[in-house]
Order: sequence, then C-alpha cells, then structure tokens
Amino acid sequence: MTDPHYPKGKTALLCIDPYNDFLAEGGKMWPALKEVATSVDLHANLAKVRTTAREAGMPIFILPHHRHHSTDFEGWAHLTPSQASAHKYQLFAEGSWGGEFYEGFGPETGDIIIREHWGAFSFANTDLDVQLRQHGITHVIFVGLIANTCIETSARFAAELGYHVTLVRDATAAMSAEAMHAAHEVNGPTYAQAILTTAEVIENLDSEVTV
Repeated sequence: MTDPHYPKGKTALLCIDPYNDFLAEGGKMWPALKEVATSVDLHANLAKVRTTAREAGMPIFILPHHRHHSTDFEGWAHLTPSQASAHKYQLFAEGSWGGEFYEGFGPETGDIIIREHWGAFSFANTDLDVQLRQHGITHVIFVGLIANTCIETSARFAAELGYHVTLVRDATAAMSAEAMHAAHEVNGPTYAQAILTTAEVIENLDSEVTV
C-alpha cells in the first residue's frame, strides 16, 4: 500500500469533475465542500499533482459529470438521490459558469476528455475503459471530486477491471470529515492498491515514472 510502482507509459492521472460548481467560490457545491477542501489544501494539491504528471509526460484524463439541462431525467423511473438533488439545483448546468471547468484544472492540449457520466460512475455509458486500454494504461491515479461518491465508485470499478488503483487523500474532498474518513480509511483499503498523500504520489512519480 505504501510503495507503488508507476511504469512510464502505463500510468495515467484521472481527474474527476473539475467544475466551478465544485471548486470555485460561488459554486453551488463549494459551501458544502469548503471545510474539508480547505483542511486538506485541495486546490494546491490538485495543482501539484497535475504539474508533476505533466512534467513526467503522464497522460491526463478528464472525467466530467453530465452537464444538466432542465429536461433531464424526464420519464426516468429510478433516479438516485444524488441525481435528483443535482437536477433540482441544476448542478453543472449546460451553458452556465458552474458547468465550466475550474481555471487551471480543465483539459489542456493533449489531455483526453472522457464522455460525461450521468451518475457517480465514470465508466458507465462512457468510453473510459476503452480509452485507457487503447492508450496502454494499467495504473490509474484518481483525483478530483467527490471522495466518497464519484471517486470511490469509479476507482472501485477500475480495480474490478484489473487496473492498479491509487487514491490521493488530499487531492479530493467530501462534504464531511466522516465521509473522507470512510472513503480512505474504511472503504478504500478494500480495493485500492495505494492510498497516498499528494507528497507521496509526487515522490513516487519523480523516482519511478521514468523507469
């Protein structure tokens, strides 16, 4: 769990939902995330791990949530509570500032943008798995939002598909300290090969990604 190896050309950084509604002052979800995000220095750590990945030549995949429209979910039989809430508040609404990528954390030239996911699961009804496999990726490092929903759901399934999974404790956030604890101390150890801090990820990438 503490000494992962990240092979060059086979490791990717997966950044989930880097939207203004999550990360920016004035974002619809920022008030609920702010306390935990501030406590782990989320923005600084996201910037550090992204910069390190780019300098190492590691591909970065952007895994965006569906941008909501007012007519979404019409006729749906079984919305999840999260989908119902997101629809009510039009989280990441199409054409809105909140649905834009947070400055500095959105896609840059060469990044791979995966099709939008409708729930917490970045693999469901998207091209994530085929894109990872076509790029020869075997090791995935998850960052972004939210620790106990989209990241946990996506990372857990990545492990089921046979990928080596790393969670980054302080490059994510949740709406409570209890949710962060559950994501990294209770649930994460049942499926993730590594659960590291940003500093530990950077140390490992600096020393091993060139191997």
